[in-house]
Amino acid sequence: MQEAGESTVLGDFNNAKFRHYGVESTFFRRDGKFMVRTDGADGKLADFEISRTFGVWPLQQYLIGFPGGRYQALGIAWDSRAKGEGGQRWFHVYPNERMDHKDPLHWTGLYQNWNLECAACHSTNLKKGYDAAGNSYNTRFSEINVACEACHGPGSRHAERAKQARAPYAAQGDKGLVVLETNWKDAWKFPAADARHARRDQAADAAAMNSCAACHARRSTIAEGGTPGAPLDDTHRLALLTAPNYYADGQQREEVYVWGSFLQTEMYRKGVTCMDCHDAHTLKLRAQGNALCARCHNAAAFDTEKHHFHKAGTKGAQCVECHMPARNYMVIDARRDHGIRVPRPDLSPSLGSPDACTQCHASRKPEWAATAMDKWYGETWRARPQYGSTLHVATTQGAKALPALLALANDPAAPSIIRATAAALAQPYLSPGNLPALRNLLAHSDPTLRIAVLGLLEPFEPAARVQTVAPLLASPVRGVRVEAARILADVGDDRLSPEQRGHRAKATEEYVESLRQDFDWPTANVSYGNLRMRQGRPEEAIAAYQRALSLDARFAGAYVNLADAYRQQKRENEAESVLRRGVELLPRAADLRHALGLLLVRQGDKAAALKELAAAAALAPDSARYGFVYAVGLNSAGRRGEALSVLKAAATRHPYDLEILSTLVSMNREAGKPGDALLYARKIAEVFPDDPAVKRMLGELERAK
Repeated sequence: MQEAGESTVLGDFNNAKFRHYGVESTFFRRDGKFMVRTDGADGKLADFEISRTFGVWPLQQYLIGFPGGRYQALGIAWDSRAKGEGGQRWFHVYPNERMDHKDPLHWTGLYQNWNLECAACHSTNLKKGYDAAGNSYNTRFSEINVACEACHGPGSRHAERAKQARAPYAAQGDKGLVVLETNWKDAWKFPAADARHARRDQAADAAAMNSCAACHARRSTIAEGGTPGAPLDDTHRLALLTAPNYYADGQQREEVYVWGSFLQTEMYRKGVTCMDCHDAHTLKLRAQGNALCARCHNAAAFDTEKHHFHKAGTKGAQCVECHMPARNYMVIDARRDHGIRVPRPDLSPSLGSPDACTQCHASRKPEWAATAMDKWYGETWRARPQYGSTLHVATTQGAKALPALLALANDPAAPSIIRATAAALAQPYLSPGNLPALRNLLAHSDPTLRIAVLGLLEPFEPAARVQTVAPLLASPVRGVRVEAARILADVGDDRLSPEQRGHRAKATEEYVESLRQDFDWPTANVSYGNLRMRQGRPEEAIAAYQRALSLDARFAGAYVNLADAYRQQKRENEAESVLRRGVELLPRAADLRHALGLLLVRQGDKAAALKELAAAAALAPDSARYGFVYAVGLNSAGRRGEALSVLKAAATRHPYDLEILSTLVSMNREAGKPGDALLYARKIAEVFPDDPAVKRMLGELERAK
């Protein structure tokens, strides 16, 4: 980020015009200032001064100052690539979407706000300074861009050390700075001339990687101002490998900023660091092309046609094209997937994930690529370890996926982020019988895995939660202890020892502070409201949900939670008013239609309730719960045939959903169709093959058939 000026602005401000869905914007100069005439927050054309530039290459965005300390990122950006590469032009970062002033992604809206979305990773020692009462910012930073102290810590310590230093000066030592030493030049050596891979002589300083990850990760903030190099989980919450951010096999989908991808790799597990490949000061690679990879991968074995089967010097012979395919973000910013994986075209069709081969060979199918690899390598490559199939069945096989997910979560050979993702995906299918396995995972050294497992325990009984979670209230890692405090928020003081109560109070305050600093995010307000509801403080929760809606009136979840808070306070009229207001604004929000349907059931208006429940099921066919509830409503209204049809369709989409299967068994029994009931009972038996009750049910249905 830089102040807008002659030397920093790259775009054409010589009365250049750009049209996007009927809005013509003009970029021009006035009194030495850089200006744009475009649609403002009211939808009318107005003149705005460019305050700051954001980025340099391959694109540059522009920030415009607004009252309340806000800076908004203009949706039109400058393509700073060479003209021969398609650059030197204005373009819209959402080229295929009409975005008027009412759209939440309009450049004047909440989600294009620099203070909220961008600032923390593009300046040094940034303090967001959001004031919820005034809905304003007092954002401050030590330096406008990413400077030395962003990675090495406060320079004041270095200066003080220099004042006190006396000759002879030690050659080594931290010199008052966070030292991020990776020894990249000498750390990796081939144990023999014909060795396929180099080995690291000793582990690198973990602080180096953590310093990169604080910004180069898809994550939320727990605390500002963390010590550079501290464990990521002490200041941030890492996003797991779930949709929509990632494909089922862990490939990047949305902008994930590489860290979550790199954690999946064998290279990370072997000790490769960011600085082994990247120079953090010049922002360049350590070497160009395949020479970079050949520093650790023997070129004689890998940089040869016998390995990649492409003509030397062509695009297909480049390691990154197969192992780190690129995906464009912000239209023209190509970012390589740091999952550094072997292509698996054999799995792409079933997982719905991209295939590196057919990204180049666009006219071909993955099956063609898989056949080619069989000819090159034999078929043994198909047996290489992979986790995508297991993570994928979590969304397609329901409860039947539980054993595989738990096995993957407990697999010591799997990367920790894969294990954490598998554990998180298992949550809907867990039972008290799974507690021993979860307790084992909580003893793991990786805090990301421990945090994910803590989240699984929220639905369990208080006694089980206290026994399992309370010891982690005193964890040295902030992310672990605040998640433990959240999980135990509704547990009475009488269940905790005095020491545990003290730890919970401290960790809860840390959690509350993390939410308050992000009160400009609607989701943080909803999380705060959820916490207060669990603590039995409903008025604070209601205020938080209302605050979320004041920030984003299109946030469906906030309407649902606010209405439920009113319900719990027996204020059904207010709950109905909230839901109807939400439905009027968001008629296609399935969550709102479902919640309104349940409210109408409570009021006894079954006809109106069924209408809303039907709408929810139709709008969200991927929700097993909505289809199930609609079918139960139909059956209660005496419309069993329709209910069975809805359930059968839901069972096709969700073949091992236990609520759906159990209801199909009971409804078909009631309808005098034991044969049909038996079909669904057998599916339940696939999930619980040794359950005595299931075996008895199968026997009864077999005899009745």
